[in-house]
Amino acid sequence: MSDTNDGQQFDRLPATADDREVSGRATRAEVLDWWDERFGIPPETFEGYTFWEKGAGKVWIFAADLPSPTDVEGLGMTFLRTRQEHWKPTTNAVQRFGSLATRNVIELDSDDAAAFLAGDDVDPEWDGDWGYLVVAHEVAGALEPIGVGLYVHDELRSVIPKGRRAELTPR
Repeated sequence: MSDTNDGQQFDRLPATADDREVSGRATRAEVLDWWDERFGIPPETFEGYTFWEKGAGKVWIFAADLPSPTDVEGLGMTFLRTRQEHWKPTTNAVQRFGSLATRNVIELDSDDAAAFLAGDDVDPEWDGDWGYLVVAHEVAGALEPIGVGLYVHDELRSVIPKGRRAELTPR
């Protein structure tokens, strides 16, 4: 078993730990379990999708299948960062699938949502788990995921990528 990945190709995640060939690589089962346990998003949500790793711990989701390995620059969308102490969902993944979350979703008011989207940390009321949360705000009468936040020490840290931050005027 190798402890490294080829950062120039995508490798499909193994289905289970028994299928793992690269040490430390997440499995499809682990990814599905994590989304279910952390956010309450059921595994069947991801039927029809394949999961790929490129580099160490950068997991991508793709709505089709290809032979593995695949030597391309991009495949689907970035989905999850693994191979660190705490797995981190990407902003893209939360904006795409976060509306299905039933756990660890924090709703921000207009002022906090504007500050959060600008990249500022906020201090909302929260009595749930620490760690990465789906950050949501009411838009046009529906609660919509706006990104990923890291809640620690009674503070919600914005992890909106710098290139995706926005200056909004709260209503």
